Amino acid sequence: MTKVGNGYLRYYFVLGADRLRQFNLEYKAYYWRKYHEVAKYQHKRALVLTARKLVRLVHALLTKNVPYVRPQSLVYLQEDPALQ
Repeated sequence: MTKVGNGYLRYYFVLGADRLRQFNLEYKAYYWRKYHEVAKYQHKRALVLTARKLVRLVHALLTKNVPYVRPQSLVYLQEDPALQ
């Protein structure tokens, strides 16, 4: 996500990504993986990268005109104690 474009849309995508990382195990794992990659600005960077992933998902769903179906094979994420 760049800073070019609609600032409100960027803001709401970041808010949506923040809520999504709290309830979706796939996005939670992605957030924590990005969080631990750097030493400075961990939360902000991880959150924006998670929002960027969300934008790619939304774009793909709208382009293909298909509904979102949550993946079923997330057993390895549920057992990971680092996500708790």
